[in-house]
Amino acid sequence: MVGFKATDVPPTATVKFLGAGTAACIADLITFPLDTAKVRLQIQGERQGPVHAAASAQYRGVLGTILTMVRTEGPRSLYKGLVAGLQRQMSFASIRIGLYDSVKQFYTKGSEHAGIGSHLLAGSTTGALAVAVAQPTDVVKVRFQAHAQAGGGRRYQSTIEAYKTIAREEGFRGLWKDDLPCHFTSAFAAGFCTTIIASPVDVVKTRYMNSALCQYRSAGHCALTMLQKEGPQAFYKGFMPSFLRLGSWNVVMFVTYEQLKRALMAACASRDAPF
Repeated sequence: MVGFKATDVPPTATVKFLGAGTAACIADLITFPLDTAKVRLQIQGERQGPVHAAASAQYRGVLGTILTMVRTEGPRSLYKGLVAGLQRQMSFASIRIGLYDSVKQFYTKGSEHAGIGSHLLAGSTTGALAVAVAQPTDVVKVRFQAHAQAGGGRRYQSTIEAYKTIAREEGFRGLWKDDLPCHFTSAFAAGFCTTIIASPVDVVKTRYMNSALCQYRSAGHCALTMLQKEGPQAFYKGFMPSFLRLGSWNVVMFVTYEQLKRALMAACASRDAPF
């Protein structure tokens, strides 16, 4: 490959895999406080009726939630669950984005003309695989983000302990608390529309992931309980930080991914790297 420009070298699966995972981690580092604020707003009032929840709300709005957390728990509270979050991004984004082109080529048998069916099939395949691999990291991340340490001890002492504790107390199924439709709903929308469509599913996912053993029978039971106790508005708790985080995460993620991909391709071209 000596003498080739970076743009002349097609990115390999390894380059895409590493680039997507690294870019996702960088995006997560920047937007993580918004994700934590979203989780806190989503679980607020879970054990109260709508009237009591509104009257005793600890968190109000994106900025109010962040300031309250900093005041009562310290600035580090905004990054609770970051280790699990980075583990999730490295595994989820690497598979979901890094392997997409390779899977699409597999379905099209190498043809450059891929129809919408091939795109959807490739997206569904990499999405399902990414969820299956990364789901435990998402559960642990949500548990850390949801736990308010003010006035109490830590829920888990470390990320590794969290994995072990959940597996021991709730079984391995506890690490896969979620429904695939939560992810597929989010995967086929974008921007503001994504937040409107996916917010109810995302709130249910957060509540269900954070729930104690036997608190809810299923994600559907969790949704029904929310509707009965808190009303329809409960499904849009944390809407604004979710929207802000989605938009900013996507911008940072894809800009960083393109830059990293070009850098890796340039390294391959200049050094004749085997991958």
